[in-house]
Amino acid sequence: MIEPKIDELLATVDSKYTLVILSAKRAREINSYYNQLGEGRGEFVPPLVETGGLKNKPLSIALQEIAEGKIVFERPEGVGIK
Repeated sequence: MIEPKIDELLATVDSKYTLVILSAKRAREINSYYNQLGEGRGEFVPPLVETGGLKNKPLSIALQEIAEGKIVFERPEGVGIK
């Protein structure tokens, strides 16, 4: 079973597609953060939740951030298929 529960995650976004895009983008940012750590650049935002070591994968961390409300989305007005 995944933690946090899918129902909790879907309550924070408007659709499952938004959840997929939001979590994938954030997981890429977290992965990039860990990859650039040794270079000292500091371009990316570190994880916003306690990770409990290096055991958690970037997608798990991203889903936890979404469940806790630390990552939110904003849908632009007037964009989409008409």
